[in-house]
Amino acid sequence: MKKFLVVYGLLLFQCVTAQNEPVDYVNPFIGTSNFGATHPGAIAPRGMASVSPFNVAGRTDLNSLEKDSRWLSNPYVYENKFLTGFSHVNMSGVGCPELGVIISMPTTGSLKINHLNYGTTYSNEEAKAGYYSAELDEYNIKAEMTASTRTGVSRYSFPKGKSNILLNLGLGLTNEQGAMVKIVSPTEIEGMRTVGSFCYNSPEAAYPVYFAAEFSVPANEFGAWKIPSKYEGEEAQWMTYNGETRIKKGFTREVIGDSIGAYFTYDFKEPTSVELKIGVSYVSIENARENLKKETGGKDFDAVYAETRKSWQDKLSVVEVKGNNEEDKHVFYTSLYHMQIHPNIFNDVNGEYPEISTGKIGKTEGTRYTTFSLWDTYRNYHQLLSLLYPEEQLEMVNSMLEIYDENGWLPKWELNSTETFTMVGDPAAVILSDTYLRGLTDFNVEKAYEAMLKSATKTENNPLRPGLDEYIKNGFVSVDSGVAGPVSVTQEYNIADFAIAQLAKELGKEEGYQKFLKRSVSYRELYNPESQFLQPKHENGRWMEGFDPLAGANFSKNPGFIEGNAWQYLFMLSHDAEGLIKLMGGEKAYEEKLDAVFEKGHFDMANEPDFAYPYLYNFIPGSENKASKQVNKLLNKYYKNSPDGLPGNDDTGTMSAWAVYSMMGFYPIIPAKSVYTITTPVFEQIKIKLNPDFYGKDSLIIRKKEINNQKNKVYPLMRNNQVFPNFFISHEDLVNSKELIFLTPEKE
Repeated sequence: MKKFLVVYGLLLFQCVTAQNEPVDYVNPFIGTSNFGATHPGAIAPRGMASVSPFNVAGRTDLNSLEKDSRWLSNPYVYENKFLTGFSHVNMSGVGCPELGVIISMPTTGSLKINHLNYGTTYSNEEAKAGYYSAELDEYNIKAEMTASTRTGVSRYSFPKGKSNILLNLGLGLTNEQGAMVKIVSPTEIEGMRTVGSFCYNSPEAAYPVYFAAEFSVPANEFGAWKIPSKYEGEEAQWMTYNGETRIKKGFTREVIGDSIGAYFTYDFKEPTSVELKIGVSYVSIENARENLKKETGGKDFDAVYAETRKSWQDKLSVVEVKGNNEEDKHVFYTSLYHMQIHPNIFNDVNGEYPEISTGKIGKTEGTRYTTFSLWDTYRNYHQLLSLLYPEEQLEMVNSMLEIYDENGWLPKWELNSTETFTMVGDPAAVILSDTYLRGLTDFNVEKAYEAMLKSATKTENNPLRPGLDEYIKNGFVSVDSGVAGPVSVTQEYNIADFAIAQLAKELGKEEGYQKFLKRSVSYRELYNPESQFLQPKHENGRWMEGFDPLAGANFSKNPGFIEGNAWQYLFMLSHDAEGLIKLMGGEKAYEEKLDAVFEKGHFDMANEPDFAYPYLYNFIPGSENKASKQVNKLLNKYYKNSPDGLPGNDDTGTMSAWAVYSMMGFYPIIPAKSVYTITTPVFEQIKIKLNPDFYGKDSLIIRKKEINNQKNKVYPLMRNNQVFPNFFISHEDLVNSKELIFLTPEKE
């Protein structure tokens, strides 16, 4: 009995210990509802490939091959329960549909090739970091997914009898069509699928994603299909339709078309598992096959998953938190998980990738990244990478400079070596400057400065700053310019110019510093003291008539703003908080207006320009306590351990970055200025593991300590056992601290 108890105790200890690992707190279902646009599929950190359940093509019209009428930007929505396969290249947390292609689907019984006919409900879903599984109700199949960086790996557990594995190249989220498939042998398929036109921009820049697939069990029968554009009926006339071949059994030549695919059919004498590996590449089929071989060759499903799980554990362990609220840990580590999806790796294992604009194949000795959603990520995401993953941030900066070399311009919203020109402003300048100012200087800063100046000064054929000539002349972009959202655009140019000024100052370029610092506050020309809002103007300086500060909410149109209204953009430029306070008539008026944002329901947690709003109270002496109250209120309201646990599109990890910072108790209040502002952390203790190659030390400890004092008094922090005098701390002071103690009022 004693021996049994000892063994039982050891097993129990191991289980408890395993549950306390950061990787075990990841809940990939967070954000799969409420337009979070994440998916629960299997992916490795920064993975090119991912395997996601695809459930956004519902059984609504058996004669239609169209997606649901509702515009969905992701392959999976938690509430949907009709599965039509598993897609192998996907995006996470974005607001426009793209990718979601190379879709596999296991079935049993007779062969069906229309997804509306072969789709099924599913149950018993499970999702973990690097793993997803579900049971397909109609077929009694358990489908499991994992992935390496460039290869998706599936395991289908079939019952006895006839079974099929389909590879559908017609279905997807992309607006493009066109594919090629070739069956190489009873265990191999290869091909490509055209994708592109993200947010319906640049359709001429469509591009291929290549794949090579391997099956662990040879097929008894195989073939390819091609569905006519007007498909009627179900399985009648399988071999031909109006003279056009639909199914070609045993066909091993290339099949090209829009709605095409391939199938492998089996006749199992007993229950059997088949593993499917699909390597992907944006260069060639040969590279896709090499990616598959190098990453997963000789490894079964369990071995690949074990490696990917360890990779996730290593990435997530960069921060260790302590506290009694397990739900907070799920939110925190899932947020870190979402931050490790995009930007993602773009180069193949041999270093090759397609260059932007040149039509050439480039080759990197390091890592080429893609999916630069910079309008979203410049505000907090890249600052957090500089702190937690500085080696990745530098690689991303170098990728951005490579794009400049190839394209002649810094990226704005780059995806797979195409510039989508989504959203507004010149965000790359902010990221480059911010990175350098945080001490990550191992990149060509003179080239970066040159690229930033080009975007900020070239008035002809400037794809990054439309309306720049008017902005330089008048200090603002007018409603007469034809540029959408001229007030928002002016503000975005201001923050980019502020970033250029800060870098110029750091590099000793005094003339550039003075010039761009002056330009960085020109939004003041759009402030109307009568309405106390920023308002659109005509080029001649007259206010645009019919101004409505509420117009533009919930993505309705506003002639002055992009995806927001006057309330949601008023306080955006935190680098000039003091200037706005003066414009408004002082701290009291500023605070009252800021109060109104929250009290009257004008704050939008899903809108990036609002991100700094709750922290702005720290600019008002005596009202700093409101910052912590608002931050904690927003965390509790919008961030949950449930599918609707994000406030909206995760925007490639930006919403998640806000949560990570806020839960740790500090936030990068001013983009391109290496300073944080302080609130109350959620956890009792936080240990940040710093990269000693960049920070000269391996950890920073943050603790929360409650003290008994006046309930409404604002409590600062202690740094290295010394009281820190204010609510702003530089990046240098933070990372060089041995310990930070956040002093908070004792709870009642």
